[in-house]
Amino acid sequence: MQLDWRAISGPVLTTATALAAFVIDRHFVTVPNPAPLFVCIVALAGCISGIVSGLASAAIAVVSSAAFFLNHRAVPGYDLSDISRMVLLAVTASGTAVVTGLLRQKWIDAFAWEQKHYATAMRLSAALDQVDIGIVLLDADTRAEFINRAFRDYFALSDEQADAKPPFIALMYHGRDTGAWQLPEDELSTFIARRTEAMRVGDSTPININLADGQVLRFSCTALPDGGRMLSYTPVTDLVRHTDDPAHADHYRAQRGGGLLGFARQMRAAE
Repeated sequence: MQLDWRAISGPVLTTATALAAFVIDRHFVTVPNPAPLFVCIVALAGCISGIVSGLASAAIAVVSSAAFFLNHRAVPGYDLSDISRMVLLAVTASGTAVVTGLLRQKWIDAFAWEQKHYATAMRLSAALDQVDIGIVLLDADTRAEFINRAFRDYFALSDEQADAKPPFIALMYHGRDTGAWQLPEDELSTFIARRTEAMRVGDSTPININLADGQVLRFSCTALPDGGRMLSYTPVTDLVRHTDDPAHADHYRAQRGGGLLGFARQMRAAE
């Protein structure tokens, strides 16, 4: 069976301190009351191993102090002041053990909770990277806390850019600079301004966004309780294009496969 050094470290250190105080006091120089040092050791034991180790150290500290006080009296026995000091030490050491032990347990529980939710967040992030819906989570300052793989692919956003937590307006300018949208040049500024304002007010009205490569995304903004926003970009190309003029079918198929516009977009993204 493996020995738990954390559980015994407090009692062992308390005992070693008491023995050292007795030896030094008897053979070398007079040692003052070691009670404050005992309380510090009890606190350390509670932090390292919890309440049980702290209380065990406190018990050793009280017994050692009782022997230490008796050794310093000219006549056998204890007077009222000795008893008062031992009671005070017992209360202080026990209280210290309980408080530090509870704080340690609270810290352990908080750490376990954080680890559990971190693991859940990582699994959720991995799952969202598998869907074809572009998803962006914005904080209350409109900075992107999470950008999934689909959005990065739709808008030619590099991992380095996405992981830098860019603000929403930066994502819009990135789409403009890479030629992501199927819009005339003179309409881009108005489009960006309207999308930014709609996001800020939490407008949940879905709109279709035509990309330069022929894809169509249905954009939706959801206001979150913490003041952030969840943006979703759902591919609806097949739902929208079936109402287009059949005479343009070859043109749309060429766009979906990339075409000249898609090639130009990729070149701009690479630049």
